[in-house]
Amino acid sequence: MVSAEPRSRSTVAVVGAGAAGALVAVQLCETAARRRIPLDLVLIDPAAEAGRGTAYATDVPEHRLNVPVGGMSCYPDDPGHFQRWLCHHGEPTVTHGDFASRYRFGSYLADTLGRAIITAHGTVAVRRLRTRATSCADTADGRLVLRCDDGATLTADSVVLATGPAAGGAGWAPAELRASDRFLAHPWAPGALDAVGERDDVLLVGTGLTAIDLALVLDRPGRTVHALSRTGLLPQPHAVSPLPPLPPPPDLDGMPLRLLRTAVRRHLASAFRDHGDWRPALDGLRPRIAALWQGLSEDDKAAFLGRDATRWNVHRHRMAPVTAETVARARSARRLRVRAGRIVSAAPREDGRLTVTLADGQDLTVGWVVDCTGPGLRLDAAADPLWGGLLAAGLAVPGPLGIGVATDAGRLRDTEGETGRALFTLGAPRRGELWETTAIPEIRTQARDVAEAVLAPLTPAPRANRRRPTDQFGLPLTTHAAAAASFRTGLARVVTVRAKAAEAFTRATELDPGFALAHASLALLGHECGAEVDVARRLADSQRGVRERGDERERSFVDVVTRRIEAGQGPDAADRGRRASDGDTALIDHLDRFPGDALALSIAVPTIAFSGIGDLDGSLARRLVDRTAPVYDGHWFHTSLLAFLRQEEGHIDEAGALARVALAAEPASGHAVHALAHVHYESGDHRTGRDWLDDWIGGQGRGAVHRAHFSWHVALHELALDDAAAVRRRWFAQLAPCRVNGVRALVDSGSLLWRARMSRSWSGRMPVDGVLDAVAVDLVERPATAFTALHSAVALTAAGDLPALRRLRRHAAQADAVQREVVEPLCRALEAVLEEQWPTAVRVLRELLPSLRRVGGSAAQREVVEETLLYALMEAGHSDAARHLLQERLDRRSSPLDSRRLADLPG
Repeated sequence: MVSAEPRSRSTVAVVGAGAAGALVAVQLCETAARRRIPLDLVLIDPAAEAGRGTAYATDVPEHRLNVPVGGMSCYPDDPGHFQRWLCHHGEPTVTHGDFASRYRFGSYLADTLGRAIITAHGTVAVRRLRTRATSCADTADGRLVLRCDDGATLTADSVVLATGPAAGGAGWAPAELRASDRFLAHPWAPGALDAVGERDDVLLVGTGLTAIDLALVLDRPGRTVHALSRTGLLPQPHAVSPLPPLPPPPDLDGMPLRLLRTAVRRHLASAFRDHGDWRPALDGLRPRIAALWQGLSEDDKAAFLGRDATRWNVHRHRMAPVTAETVARARSARRLRVRAGRIVSAAPREDGRLTVTLADGQDLTVGWVVDCTGPGLRLDAAADPLWGGLLAAGLAVPGPLGIGVATDAGRLRDTEGETGRALFTLGAPRRGELWETTAIPEIRTQARDVAEAVLAPLTPAPRANRRRPTDQFGLPLTTHAAAAASFRTGLARVVTVRAKAAEAFTRATELDPGFALAHASLALLGHECGAEVDVARRLADSQRGVRERGDERERSFVDVVTRRIEAGQGPDAADRGRRASDGDTALIDHLDRFPGDALALSIAVPTIAFSGIGDLDGSLARRLVDRTAPVYDGHWFHTSLLAFLRQEEGHIDEAGALARVALAAEPASGHAVHALAHVHYESGDHRTGRDWLDDWIGGQGRGAVHRAHFSWHVALHELALDDAAAVRRRWFAQLAPCRVNGVRALVDSGSLLWRARMSRSWSGRMPVDGVLDAVAVDLVERPATAFTALHSAVALTAAGDLPALRRLRRHAAQADAVQREVVEPLCRALEAVLEEQWPTAVRVLRELLPSLRRVGGSAAQREVVEETLLYALMEAGHSDAARHLLQERLDRRSSPLDSRRLADLPG
């Protein structure tokens, strides 16, 4: 062979645009775009729509996937992608254990491919040839030429054969049956079932998943559907509530089939004995199947095919539970009749029907016989001229036992055993090597690996300017100038707490799909700030990008973001707590090595934008700010953070001075504004604080990302000034659910209503139901953080929703340590408030006050618990205790509201 010369732009042809072809195309588009590799990608398939193939073209609603939603993502590193797609496309309640329709999955594949093509636009040019490839041959320059049945030819640098399963043969059928026009050999061909009459009985030959699908289509009153196979076994159903996979014994590799059978049976029996279900044991085998198959001798593989394969398939490839229920109902009604046997002859009747004679001598009279034996194991050279030509020319050779073809990790071997051509395949053609290779979890991994192999020898397009751009704090960015400019815009909006940071980071990823730092920043904003971002997808993109071309700082930052996002995903509270601690340690280590990383510093300091590190007394955050000070040299961003921390430590005058210095340098600095808002409140300077902050919101604050929180601060001043009418106007104008949603509705809008209620500053019905409607139920009743949980409890108390408050308490009792030790007793206290059990409420709330700092947030936010204690004391008639608490509060800061409440106390 002649080796190919390096080319500035390579052509890759993917033959077949069903599921396997679409998955390869997605990986090629996204990987080439990340690496900036110019590519011409050609998809060759006569189908009208990419992604569907035969399996996912059916629009019968009863045809469901045989794998749960959680196992059907296009991406090996993002298993929840399909579930999230369904949630955003009309099925918001779908879970990872549900079984979606096959048509929906085809739509998902097509949409994912379309998005990948858009993402890669400018780097990858994609076109479709709606024709069928019939041959593939070498060219003189080491490339490959494809010829199609419409006469077109295409020369490509690489070819991926994503042709799907081999066609099944009807050799089992007697000649007279194959010749009958009542024999349907290709039931999925368009219009194949149109001639079947409403009351025609049908015989399905085969009892696997294909037969199940056809039975669902044909089932109706007045018709009998017979299903026949050698064993008469139907696929087993999936469990309604599946258990997690159980790992198999570690010593299975290399076992001969005789011993392997025994070991697997014991594994299944153990699972059934311990868990009441064999399925977890079989599911646990799945990652090991290829290695176990490859460890068998040729004789053992042949013995498996002859003796074990049918039972393996029956248990391994299962029906969705709802499908199994439908099949069971049809069998109970005798509309579906399943039997073991084989056909020995078929004869036409005068009425046009067929008399089918079985090996046991029984006769069946049916209108139609349908071949449901499914795809074949061996490539049929006569039925597929493309594979036939490759085999005949020696460019491909059969795989083990003649099943599929031989490859080296997907690259075809020729008759010499060589793999020098850029000729690849995946999925069903590799079944002889892998056995399990026809399901999406296996194919998506192969698609990723094939794309890697195709693109590995290709080089990125050269760029005129090789000098790396930097962010505004001088840190280098692994991207080009245009994407760096958008990233700097996003970073500027984060550090000033301005809106549309996510839009700027998104633009950076559009300009450079492989820009890991921008993807990680988007994942962070989605996770911590509620930005409309697919967090898992962005996190996976950042991990891919940083592996391919990230520097040490970027790798460290992506690791920090990954740990932070995954901290709440552990199997139990202890594991989540450990993950959170590990994440904080990684963040601190990152800032020690890269103190000028402003985004990382923003994450670490608990302010208006981010929740910060798990720092019980704030001293760790303060040390981080102090240690990073030399790098920033008085920069307004760093000064703003310092101002916020100083006011939390009670150094109000110093905090105010620092905030004013920062605002003089950058009037839009949200952190400085936030610090000064706290300064005014804690110093009791309510009129000045109200007027100054109100003016800022209407001016520089128009572009602030957390305007609701700044409005909440103004409302706190108005509440302290005992101006009930102003509080009400403020709430409806700036804090009502039509203007605020998500976590901000809980933290700001909900808590303000409860404070107004406790101070008797809100007359009439409180509109708290609207606040709860603006927040996802999971966020209210199953919050991930103690800070959110505290505010959920407050909002539910304001709504008087005792059952939901109890559900939140049960969640907190099983969550992280802070929720268990602070939020759970808080819920008990608030339940007592709603039930007017004032002594209990007073006792529990008093015990809680010293540990409240553990939930995070600011002192002003946590003060809602102290307000509730004061309310409970007054309702309980504990005037002396209430007077003491009010006097303590007035000693801290002046407040007309507290002065009025003190004066109103009896005695």
